[in-house]
Amino acid sequence: LPIVAAPCGAAITPAVCQSICGPVGGLANGFKGARPQISKPNQKIPYLGTRKNQLMKSALRFLLTFIAFTTATLALQAQQEDHRISAQERADMPAYLQSIARTGTNTPPPTPVRASAEWEEIDALMITWTSYTSILKEIVRYARLETEVQIICTDSNAVKTYLTNNGVPLSNVKCVVAPYNSVWCRDYGQWNVYSSDVDSLSLVDWIYNRPRPKDDTVPSSMMRYNGLPMYETTSAPYNLINTGGNFMCDGFGTGFSSNLVVDENPNISTAQIDTTMKHFMGIDRYVRFPTLPYDDIHHIDMHMKLLDEETLLVGEYPQGVSDGPQIEANLQYILANYNSVYGTPYKVIRIPMPPDGQGRYPNQGGDYRTYTNAVFVNKTVIVPSYQQQYDTTALRIWQQALPGYSIRMINCNSMITALGALHCITKEISARDPLLISHQPLADTYNATTPYQVDARIQHRSGISTADLYYRTDTTQPYLSVTMTLTNALTHTWTGYIPAQAAGSKVYYYVAATAVSGKSQVRPMPAPAGYWRFDVLTFVGADEAMANAGVQMRSAFPNPTNGLTCVPVWLPADAQTKLTLHDALGRQVATVHEGILNAGESRLFFDANSLAGGVYMLVLQTDGAIASQRLVIQ
Repeated sequence: LPIVAAPCGAAITPAVCQSICGPVGGLANGFKGARPQISKPNQKIPYLGTRKNQLMKSALRFLLTFIAFTTATLALQAQQEDHRISAQERADMPAYLQSIARTGTNTPPPTPVRASAEWEEIDALMITWTSYTSILKEIVRYARLETEVQIICTDSNAVKTYLTNNGVPLSNVKCVVAPYNSVWCRDYGQWNVYSSDVDSLSLVDWIYNRPRPKDDTVPSSMMRYNGLPMYETTSAPYNLINTGGNFMCDGFGTGFSSNLVVDENPNISTAQIDTTMKHFMGIDRYVRFPTLPYDDIHHIDMHMKLLDEETLLVGEYPQGVSDGPQIEANLQYILANYNSVYGTPYKVIRIPMPPDGQGRYPNQGGDYRTYTNAVFVNKTVIVPSYQQQYDTTALRIWQQALPGYSIRMINCNSMITALGALHCITKEISARDPLLISHQPLADTYNATTPYQVDARIQHRSGISTADLYYRTDTTQPYLSVTMTLTNALTHTWTGYIPAQAAGSKVYYYVAATAVSGKSQVRPMPAPAGYWRFDVLTFVGADEAMANAGVQMRSAFPNPTNGLTCVPVWLPADAQTKLTLHDALGRQVATVHEGILNAGESRLFFDANSLAGGVYMLVLQTDGAIASQRLVIQ
């Protein structure tokens, strides 16, 4: 563009000059017919009038300041679209911690609390309307069918117009006009805790581990919008920096994080961390393990997810690739040192961590693709997708793990480069009036002669009026019902019995309850479409190839055993496989392996040292096939 010698003497383009002063020439700004002269770059023409000269220079300084501010703002916005903390943010963090203002209560809740698990009932799902709107609209599309969607935004009309233009109805959608910096509300959002297990709902807000002041105010905005009390970990001895993507819990006092929570709180001890989590979140066991080398944000939701009180969904890389070795070590640490809330080993389901579109893994500069970074929304689970050849396997694993749930997939290729997916940009508001049902699903059994006892913990603040157990062995037939009775008031345990079924039967069942107040709930939540299932097994010979499958469970060794035991398994193709150990009464006492095994021979190990002496049965299952062999433990 030509350079204009502006009346103020500055050499600028006509567009910039007009944006400040209006049209050049004519009577604009009192020029009285003076015409601008086209000059060579940087050539200045003096202006006759000191006052106007000063005004124009002031206007130009404002413009340059505005441009610099806008440039900095855009740079900051781009920076905050990334999930990582920048070098500048890391340097700013100490000063930021001294400046933050809080609006909640910085002492613990007055009574013991229970942090709810993600698979429990929610009243709302929160998102922040900024980056990745094409993904956010799909979250709204699916989530609004299950619960209210609360959208943090600055322009509610723009949000509603965008949703409407993309075919997303606005029913069950609420806009909350409030300040924010970034889309990563999982990390800076509020947590949900109940007093007395199922009584009043409160929110908990940690110190956010990013110097993003508007993000850090979002929990206060949600507190006011939802009319809920909030407690904050902001003052000694309860000052705790933590981030939502690096925490998950089972709803009964066990929490999981990477050691990021230790690294980011260098001025307090691990004992203080544990104490804060106990008082504010009801966490009695806080399980922590090493961070992963190639996950720059060190959030466990990038490779792990609790599906229920005893089941871990864990990402799996090819052997020796990327973060695979550390994930395997962390998983073995958990299994060796912790049992589920039921006192039994955790069940583990493996799901692939796929390469990016160029076949690269994170250690090769590839994207950190993950299928564990998913979100429960009552009877729906929203799961990231990337590429059909990998998505189909992930979808099958999710559907098999959670029968009856609606599994919805949203393409996350545009955001996974920023090290985040769907779980990272959503946050729950738990149900104000929860009816809690917790049950350890029955294991496969060889018992075909006596009824199967079903125990469930069932609670509501008004008390439980009725509880029923529903079962069937034929999915084309209706469920049959059995009345459950309160068998332990202290533990809120209700018990019912499924009649004995013939060997070879598959038993499907669920639990339903009604509170004194009239509130009703089922578990699994999608029941009767959702269910738990166990098989009544039939014995087959050791080392016998599975019918029509070519699958072999070869002789375990040593046998007899009293320590580390190896079970060789051979598969003709990759397959979802489960190896379990049962006692002489047919009760499952251990899960040796559950997940995908690669084609060829695999060696599965377990430690028999803690088991009582006697005769046991190893049972290997794949889809449609089963084999077993006898094992003696000394």
